[in-house]
Amino acid sequence: MRLKNKVAFITGGNSGIGLATAKVFLAEGAKVVITGRNPETLAAAEKALGGDVLALKADVTDIAATEKAFADAQAKFGKIDVVFANAGIGGVTPLGQTTAEQFAQIISTNLTGVFFTIQSALPHLNDGASIILNGSVHAVLGAPGWSAYAAAKGAVRTMTRNFASELAPRGIRVNQVTPGGTKTPIWSPFAPNSDAMSALEEKLGSMSPLGRMSEAEEIAKAALYLASDDAANVSGIEIPVDGGMTSSPSGAKVFRTA
Repeated sequence: MRLKNKVAFITGGNSGIGLATAKVFLAEGAKVVITGRNPETLAAAEKALGGDVLALKADVTDIAATEKAFADAQAKFGKIDVVFANAGIGGVTPLGQTTAEQFAQIISTNLTGVFFTIQSALPHLNDGASIILNGSVHAVLGAPGWSAYAAAKGAVRTMTRNFASELAPRGIRVNQVTPGGTKTPIWSPFAPNSDAMSALEEKLGSMSPLGRMSEAEEIAKAALYLASDDAANVSGIEIPVDGGMTSSPSGAKVFRTA
């Protein structure tokens, strides 16, 4: 097992990519700590995961709560070997229709929250630990209406490199997974029923050469590689899991004639 005797801490581990990653890490032998804002989904996730799991209510925009969560995690399982800074929110911010509060909420969660998650983790990390940040293809797509989200994820992309340099003296590796469109609850506000969701999945899938959205477990398996000793000399990189959306956009299904 690739994470045997390791302790992993996953923010936003109560749903979507975070929950899928918790399942994969547990299956590979890790003890897992998950955090989330919603007590109901957090309790349901803890029950579904079973095994060596600690579920803690914490919002990444609350620095004191984040610091306490890491301290509680160490008290339960010992020092931490893997941090997956996964928690984030979606939301469109079109020009001319966005309030300062809407913009600030997305930046606070998806950027500031990531920085202070890692800062809060540092006293509780083993030397040689692995840090994984959750990015997005929005950092490079230039999608209209997504300025705040894209700006936050672009900043996460640069922080991956900065953190990798800054934490190298401790042997701590810092890398990023970069999902494309992925089947998670983040899309629920844009698709109120199953027919709308199917249409959205078809549309988003058509933007990649492989012609489909990612499954959350596929992102989790990329995170597993970065968390494990298989990536012992890998730091400062990102792994896109986007069906080729960012690397070969001209091959997207939407452009095909046959």
